[in-house]
Amino acid sequence: MTSRVLCKVNRLLEQAAATGPVLGLDTSTSIASLALIAHGKVAASIARPVTSHGAALPGAVDELLSAAGLAICGLGAIAVGTGPGSYTGLRIGLSYAKGIAMASGCALVGVPSFDAMALAALERNSTDSGWLICVVMDARKGEVYAALYRVVPDGLEKLSEEVVIALEHLASRITEDVMFVGDQRAKDAAALVESPGRRVAVFEPGTLDLRGVCVAAIGAARFTRGETDRAASLEPLYIRTPEATFKPTKKNPAGIGTEGVWSIERKNSFGCI
Repeated sequence: MTSRVLCKVNRLLEQAAATGPVLGLDTSTSIASLALIAHGKVAASIARPVTSHGAALPGAVDELLSAAGLAICGLGAIAVGTGPGSYTGLRIGLSYAKGIAMASGCALVGVPSFDAMALAALERNSTDSGWLICVVMDARKGEVYAALYRVVPDGLEKLSEEVVIALEHLASRITEDVMFVGDQRAKDAAALVESPGRRVAVFEPGTLDLRGVCVAAIGAARFTRGETDRAASLEPLYIRTPEATFKPTKKNPAGIGTEGVWSIERKNSFGCI
């Protein structure tokens, strides 16, 4: 795994101060989270539960643009959460974002949803440097999606790629102070790692209202640097690991297939994004 730093939102907004309107949206969970950033400021944001992203997304975008006094043709870019998460929600969000980009000619930027969730949790909590933030979401089949971050002075250092892993295997790898973020499985993970002398916290999923803002901010910073994606190649981040990866071997009798990925020792620094 190669690590990189995710800047805090205010720093991302500073980086995008000269950039025109960027719409950010994330449909990876049952909460639709959207935001509009223009010239380094949050112009409008929405976060609400929906029963159908397909039915609710167009109206939510219209509401957002109306609140900011903008039209779709005025967007410089659209940033979209790529997952992992709900397969249906991700397909709807990416399809909508691609349609907007192709129809309006604006740029397209894909943003890992877990990056936005971890950053949103940091924005809502005064977590000390050195703590781990672990994003955990139910992946079904007795597994979870997970990604690991460390709080640093400028934001977050991403320590692992998003993986699919059994909850017990995930818990066995966490030996430091940690905040879990995500759905009900985040609470389950916290219960497994609690021990004397270790600080463990859970960030309630209902308070991740800044997820859309974080997607828009990360996307705006990337757009400012010319780091955009092609509609033809941008795909949802499903990350369901092949079963063969988990077959037991003599060197790996437990059949744990994410050992190399889930290591906080293997790090190469990237620029702040």
